[in-house]
Amino acid sequence: MTTATSWAPLEIEAKGEGGTAELLSRLDGLEPGLAATLVKEKALVFRGFGITPGTLDTALDRLLPNRLAYVHGNSPRTKVGGNVYTSTEYPQEFTISMHSEMSYAHAWPSRLAFYCQIQPGTGGATPVLDAERWLAVLDEEVRDAFAGGVRYVQNLHDGYGLGKSWQDTFESSDRAEVEAFLKTAGAEWEWRRDGSLRVESYRPATVEHPVTGAEVWFNQADQWHPAGLGDDTAAELAQILSEDELPQSVRFADGSPIPAEYVAQIRDRGLEAAVDVDWCQGDLLLIDNVLLAHGRRPFTGDRRVLVAMSD
Repeated sequence: MTTATSWAPLEIEAKGEGGTAELLSRLDGLEPGLAATLVKEKALVFRGFGITPGTLDTALDRLLPNRLAYVHGNSPRTKVGGNVYTSTEYPQEFTISMHSEMSYAHAWPSRLAFYCQIQPGTGGATPVLDAERWLAVLDEEVRDAFAGGVRYVQNLHDGYGLGKSWQDTFESSDRAEVEAFLKTAGAEWEWRRDGSLRVESYRPATVEHPVTGAEVWFNQADQWHPAGLGDDTAAELAQILSEDELPQSVRFADGSPIPAEYVAQIRDRGLEAAVDVDWCQGDLLLIDNVLLAHGRRPFTGDRRVLVAMSD
């Protein structure tokens, strides 16, 4: 069902010895500037500049003018610096399907920057996908079914259980602070007797890019749906928990279930249409989070990719 595409991220290679000075100089020389170039190209890959953990902050300060905390994030991550995180701690043998960062939330980052501190032994590419194309390759039946939006549900434990705790999710142990955030987000919530927190959020399935006006596929229904975990994992979870008890789940906005075959189509066609960005140590990848979705291919050996985000 997918068609070939010639699109690929713009690669910018160091011409001299690299380092942050050359990187910043190259950014200054971009016409018509970094912001406009990123919208035009959707993704920029910086290679050969030899960025190190010690010089990373300098590079990120230019690429991401206002680094954001990963508040309300659902992926398992560790904070390693000033709003810099491990990109994921999902087991290396599994594929992470395509998604736009925090598309389930009321507010999301406009840019993401990935940094390769340790390149993988084999595999481990970060696939990126034109989210407008992702929408286009889905069957009309699927697009129509999602037109009314989706309802995300999170069951966040109080320190022990499956998934993330509410303290880790919101980077706070203050209930009042969490409630203020959820109120601003337009979410519905309920504190349970065991100290856990249940959150329901209604979101659109597509959005328009604020600059280009392009309508893009912008939700994480396939990642929040049990069918997106694979048949074996979904079956094992079903024996332990009902859908309503899962750490995260999703339905259509009207409460009706999303068919498993829709989930498989969304996941598989997204991965098929993606373009892989392979990693070398010191590389940086900057993406427009609305125009592009991203994921991760399985890998062997060590791999350490950090991520930061900006509004």
